[in-house]
Amino acid sequence: MTEDMGAAASEAATSAADASEAAVQRIRELTERFIEAAKKAGNVSLDAYERSLQTLVEFEERAAGASQLDWVATIAAAHAKFVQDVSTAYISAAREMLK
Repeated sequence: MTEDMGAAASEAATSAADASEAAVQRIRELTERFIEAAKKAGNVSLDAYERSLQTLVEFEERAAGASQLDWVATIAAAHAKFVQDVSTAYISAAREMLK
């Protein structure tokens, strides 16, 4: 009788361990899928941000070219260059982190 109880307890422990391992594996898979989805969403967001900033820079460059005042054109061109340089560095760093 004690052998039957020992075998049943051993079987229950093995079954619980198998169930735990299966649950851990499912959690790992879900976590990996979540991370990949987050990376894809991050890259999509960065693409949209980059396009928006490029549109802004192009507008500022056109405004600088259309200005009749040299100092206004110079400031607008400098600001456009600054925005482009900073955004390029930011986007590059963010993409590197998403790898």
